[in-house]
Amino acid sequence: MTDTDGAQSPVKPKRWRWKRAAWILLIVVIVYGAFAYLILPLFWTHYEHQKGLAQLPMVTRTGQGIPGDPMNVGLIGDIGDVVCAMHAAGWYPADRITLKSSIEIIGSVLLDRPYKDAPVSNLYYIGRREDLAYEKPIGTSADRRNHVRYWKVLESGAEKRPVWLGAATQDRGVGLSKYTAAVTHHISPDLDAERALLAADLENAGMVEAKYQVTGIGPTIAGHNGGGDLYYTDGEIWVLRLVEACKKREGPAVTIPSPPATELKDQIWRAIANVVGK
Repeated sequence: MTDTDGAQSPVKPKRWRWKRAAWILLIVVIVYGAFAYLILPLFWTHYEHQKGLAQLPMVTRTGQGIPGDPMNVGLIGDIGDVVCAMHAAGWYPADRITLKSSIEIIGSVLLDRPYKDAPVSNLYYIGRREDLAYEKPIGTSADRRNHVRYWKVLESGAEKRPVWLGAATQDRGVGLSKYTAAVTHHISPDLDAERALLAADLENAGMVEAKYQVTGIGPTIAGHNGGGDLYYTDGEIWVLRLVEACKKREGPAVTIPSPPATELKDQIWRAIANVVGK
């Protein structure tokens, strides 16, 4: 289109530039989505050390079916090995939820008195309540504590021993669930720090022969648990091969390396987590 003196109208070029910009933006979004959600996760996903976990879900659920805490730790050993290792590491088995234990935990929170084996709320994995639950107090009140729930998921894994998956979190206080308004513990967001604490306690107690990573839920910067609490994680599960018959190991556990792509992803994630955690 031209005006009266023969000059070309600026309307068409402007419309064309906007259309080109929109197409470029769409292509960038598609490429980003393909890399972030399809291609890169394929490089990071690895179960070479424990292939039986590859088809399992990696998030627990509440009794109402709400996604709960993600799996972030694994143990290799029979139930005797697990019980012995957790005891040696200084973690206490959590009481079952009963009227008596409920009254005791209320008293612990309100009166700031110790309850080292206070109950934890039930979570479910593949429709099953946790098999074992352990905790490590922080201070005197039961409103702050480290805790972990375990489920036995394989009768015989790569090492021909039972495999357990666990969800380790730190309770930072008592409040109301953002989803149901029920009274619950709120968790600290850095799940990797809690996983590292548990692993260090077990290693320092001489209860770990070897350790390696398998893929969990994948890198997550803004996850939410069953109470609506924010969490972030590199999305890996550290699997700890426990000693047998409680025979303490002398020296550090053997670290079995992850694929190079996973190690690179973890380095990038640590840089991101340092920013997120500030």
